Amino acid sequence: MNKNNHKKIHIVLLFGGKSTEHEVSIKSARSVFKMVDKEKYKVTLIGIDKNGVWIPFDELQLFSSERIILSEQKQNITNTQIIPYDANGRFIIKNGENIEMIDVVFPVLHGTFGEDGTIQGLLKLANVPFVGVDILGSAIGIDKEVTKRLLRDRGLPVAPFIVYKKHEIKDIIFDKIKHDLGLPFFVKPANLGSSIGITKVHSISEFKKAINFAFKYDNKILIEEYIKGREIECSILGNEKPTASVCGEIISGHEFYSYEAKYLDGNNVILSIPAKISKSLVKKIQLLAIETFKTLCCEGMARVDFFVTKDKKIYINEINTMPGFTSGSMYPKLWEASGISNKKLIDVLINLAIKRFKDKNKLLTSKDII
Repeated sequence: MNKNNHKKIHIVLLFGGKSTEHEVSIKSARSVFKMVDKEKYKVTLIGIDKNGVWIPFDELQLFSSERIILSEQKQNITNTQIIPYDANGRFIIKNGENIEMIDVVFPVLHGTFGEDGTIQGLLKLANVPFVGVDILGSAIGIDKEVTKRLLRDRGLPVAPFIVYKKHEIKDIIFDKIKHDLGLPFFVKPANLGSSIGITKVHSISEFKKAINFAFKYDNKILIEEYIKGREIECSILGNEKPTASVCGEIISGHEFYSYEAKYLDGNNVILSIPAKISKSLVKKIQLLAIETFKTLCCEGMARVDFFVTKDKKIYINEINTMPGFTSGSMYPKLWEASGISNKKLIDVLINLAIKRFKDKNKLLTSKDII
């Protein structure tokens, strides 16, 4: 039978959102859309504006929009609805009298409301398969404090850190932090990605501004010891038996790998793939990445970031449960270097989502024990 005669799997590419990483999400969505095998999958584009409104998009709009603006899409909203379907709890797209069932959702949403378990909970409630980490792993991975506590308690190497809530701001004393962590140190929002809200503090003159800046993005901040070392990243793929990619290195001419370095000033950043490190160090990092993935209850995909010091000590920096898919993003590049093409990577991620969905739907629920 001709491949084109097969019924295409209907995927919804979900992007944008209320997070400060809205624009990054759109860039990732463009890349994922290009990667998808259009002969195998039908793709519906749904953008979420900065107020949280879901808006049907077409290809032309995706590639012309830097952000999602509600006023330009009112006609589409009037004609199209995205709703849970009563008969089986699955999401449908309803356009007038036409109803299309959604087979799987690919949320390309970074940061708050996209990477923190929020959208995962909605999709799970609607009983639709979705790509990426489930609710628990997403919620853990977005919170730098919870991530580091779990890794530390598992005996895995993380940098020393201190956590403060916003109501404790009067207790944040520069001299105490300097004594405990040394200089410089990092001040970060606990729940955010793409290096937004982060400051590298060298002196007391930068301290108060850094604290206030981080608290603009979250009510909990992390103050962390500066680890001087190479920035090495490793991609993970799989559910129960995850595998690790080759390692890559971020070589940045910036003070640190900031939002500007990641997305605005790519000329001053080199992605070295594979990283120029020994085979034994690669193996250690890959095993640590898989152990991190498992410890944090992840499934599907993630990227684990490390620091490697001059004397070869390895520290886990963070996990990204919805890693970037932009043209300059490490996650797909590392898998491509590992022998998995972009098209194949998307295929594997979708199949992992469907398999997890089927496996979890075998579990007993209230309808089975009446």
